[in-house]
Amino acid sequence: MKTKFTKKTVLKFFGILFAILLLSVLILFSVVIGRTFTFKVNRELGQWENTSTIYPYLSPEQKEKLLDNFKVAVQIPTVSFSESDQNITALQEFDLLLRRVFPKVFSSSLVRHEVVGNYSHLFTVAGADAGLEPYMLLAHIDVVPANEADGWDAPPFSAQEIDGFIYGRGTIDNKQSVMGILQALEYLLERGYTPRRTFYIGLGHDEEINGEEGAVKIVNLLKSRGVKLLYVLDEGLTIMDGVVDGLNEPAALIGVSEKGQTTVKLSVSTPPGHSSMPPRESSIGILASAVARLEKNRMPNLFGHGPERATFEHLAHKFGWSYRMIMSNLWLFSSLLSSVLEGQPDTNAFVRTTTAVTMFNSGVKINVMPAYAEAFVNFRIHSSQTVQEVLNLIESTVSDKRVKVEFINGFDPLPISSYEDDTFGYQIIKKSVQDIFPQVTVTPGICVANTDSRHYTQLSPDIYRFAPSWYKPGDSARFHGVNERISIQNYEEIVLFYFQLMQNSDVRNLPTLRS
Repeated sequence: MKTKFTKKTVLKFFGILFAILLLSVLILFSVVIGRTFTFKVNRELGQWENTSTIYPYLSPEQKEKLLDNFKVAVQIPTVSFSESDQNITALQEFDLLLRRVFPKVFSSSLVRHEVVGNYSHLFTVAGADAGLEPYMLLAHIDVVPANEADGWDAPPFSAQEIDGFIYGRGTIDNKQSVMGILQALEYLLERGYTPRRTFYIGLGHDEEINGEEGAVKIVNLLKSRGVKLLYVLDEGLTIMDGVVDGLNEPAALIGVSEKGQTTVKLSVSTPPGHSSMPPRESSIGILASAVARLEKNRMPNLFGHGPERATFEHLAHKFGWSYRMIMSNLWLFSSLLSSVLEGQPDTNAFVRTTTAVTMFNSGVKINVMPAYAEAFVNFRIHSSQTVQEVLNLIESTVSDKRVKVEFINGFDPLPISSYEDDTFGYQIIKKSVQDIFPQVTVTPGICVANTDSRHYTQLSPDIYRFAPSWYKPGDSARFHGVNERISIQNYEEIVLFYFQLMQNSDVRNLPTLRS
């Protein structure tokens, strides 16, 4: 028996289908709008135990003194040129500076000071309650080279003041933390502070050249003493202001992990010859094609597979309406956001393993075909990938047996530290930020560069990377670049941040969530 479809039946069927589709769209729209108004994962804790008995205040005299101390620190050129070339005289001079400008730190019976690896410093500040697990603050003394001829507005080791800013190498990487931590401790000791919780301060002298003589030796020393740390705080991310489109307020990004990295060498060997009779493809041409394939075929977009999604979800309620709708509904709009992020170099680094061709060498004479060409490529590895996975992708992308791919060095991304409501270290840092910068929203983030903290994973599962330096549009070029600078006000804020952090860390337990 044949089924007869009348025009009326067909119209009725499509009417029902359209109604279902319309109802689905309305439900989806309602869910999106509802989440936009109600979604908030960045929750606040309840009443804190009051351990901040010393108010974070700087007198005019203290402000003048701390600025003088900081300027002298910047003027000492503690440059790490390479693993075998450091300015040792400057490191020795910096040691003398610390002893001179922080007399309380070096004379207090509460503080034990040790020199490690000849030029690094380890401070142990004894707490009154030995039953509380200690924490550790990190910073590094050394800086990268700087040349005034590159276009600096002031000599890079002058610490010159221009329009309320101190210019100089190390002002934001990382002498603001070195001096800020010790200056805060100095002022606390002057006011009779005795910590409840023991803490350590580690100042490395070779972070810019991998930290093998500084951070690594400090870690080994602490391990030999059986030290376990509640949390570790190092340099890393910053307070971003006006950098993220649509974000109405500044945001402090606390690095809960950092990317791994690997360097590979690509090389091609061909018979030499005269340039008057060149082969169809030269060693340079073969290698250039392989390098071009790596740059053109980028590593996969992995947005949402690491902590980068949490960054935007924690900030969702601080965005303008249209952006807020997207950030509150990343279950639906994550592809849209990830495609926007990968469009800019600054944000592309958050969503994938990046590929950077940093060295290319070949040729000995204009009329000689080169027998050998080599290139070095540096990859900064996304949290969800491993070195081996990246190496496999490199091989498949190059896909040319004439190109030799050699692993030079590398390490996997660092573990992701907890940023939950009951995580002591993260919540202490968050509270300390909000105490000094009440206008700032705190969110977890991924640190795209590497720090000394990567050596401390055996001492603590909770390692954070943050220094409260303000980061505004255009400032990315100042890191390891020209016109590195910090505002005088910001350096004062940094001292107060560490001043407050040390006191806040004395709480025995975190409060519960605010109802």
